[in-house]
Amino acid sequence: MVKAYSQEHTYKHPWERVTSASWRKFSDPENKRTLSHILEVDTLNQRLDPQAGKLYTTRALTVHTPGPWFVRKIVGQDICHCVESTVVDANSRSMQLTTRNISLQKFLEVEEKIRYDPHPDNPSGWTICRQQTSIRIKPLSALASMAEKVEQRCAERFLQNSAKGRDVMERICEYLEAESGGFSI
Repeated sequence: MVKAYSQEHTYKHPWERVTSASWRKFSDPENKRTLSHILEVDTLNQRLDPQAGKLYTTRALTVHTPGPWFVRKIVGQDICHCVESTVVDANSRSMQLTTRNISLQKFLEVEEKIRYDPHPDNPSGWTICRQQTSIRIKPLSALASMAEKVEQRCAERFLQNSAKGRDVMERICEYLEAESGGFSI
């Protein structure tokens, strides 16, 4: 069974500032404590298509294994490897990120999609963020009776981490605004 979760958030910052903050989210030293579940981020590939006005990036993320401690004991790992694919379209001013786990797939499949677009009510000043996360615990005889509880705990953890990520993004946007002298881009 797959559980899906959706969230929407409005950043009261222009799209260019929010997408800049997205790129800095994991590299800013102040965020290491807040995003302590992210252990490592490495850029694997980056390609610019000038004709289409698109930037394609693939990054590897190493994170603490989601879910309760007993799941980590069962799967025998404390870390999970994920791949994040990003497409930035300068012409339509959209940024789409898709993150999937590549390890632990025989136990758990997680896919997170985030999209940043100019907000329809204030396209030059605000950005809308739409986030969708799907979580699927694969049935295991040892976990069959606990699968729903495990999915719920994983979902709670993802929602908590999502809120932390939004806080980090807001902090970076405010920093970028101050850095630019308060002018919108």
